[in-house]
Amino acid sequence: MNTVFRLLALAALLPFATLAADDPAASRQAFGEVAKVLQSPRCLNCHTVTSFPRQGDDRHPHAQLIQRGADNMGAPTLMCFACHQAANSADGLVPGAPNWHLAPLSMGWEGLSAGQMCRKLVDKQANGNRDTAALVAHMTADPLVQWAWHPGGNRTLPPLSQADFHDAVRRWAGNGAYCPK
Repeated sequence: MNTVFRLLALAALLPFATLAADDPAASRQAFGEVAKVLQSPRCLNCHTVTSFPRQGDDRHPHAQLIQRGADNMGAPTLMCFACHQAANSADGLVPGAPNWHLAPLSMGWEGLSAGQMCRKLVDKQANGNRDTAALVAHMTADPLVQWAWHPGGNRTLPPLSQADFHDAVRRWAGNGAYCPK
């Protein structure tokens, strides 16, 4: 077996954190790809800096005048899960995924450059105390995040495929989780 195949086989067995390289240029380039998805309506509609969620590709305020609420799950009189179930409705009009909610205000990305978004993303005080490995897990495995590629209805998909996004997230993190300027 040649060296490359041995290294790949070994890499598959090691935990993610031990695989990290230190290639700032590759990491920043990969985050540029990640940012294309994070800046799309599928992500920005819930990663808002407003007291309400947005919806649609035009990012208009939620039609039912839904409010954020103290726990980012809607106001006590109309919680997100009143309409948003664990899966999209059969007609695709009401999106759904497990644990449907808004991102906390600390993770609002509206109006941020890719670099500003990245710095906010890696800020443990803003991101729910997630280290890089936890960020990778969140962006590649969390059912609510993965919903973006299965939104139902006539919603536009993110600009990268799900597999390409996962690959870009892993390349960003695996090369040091550097942020663009």
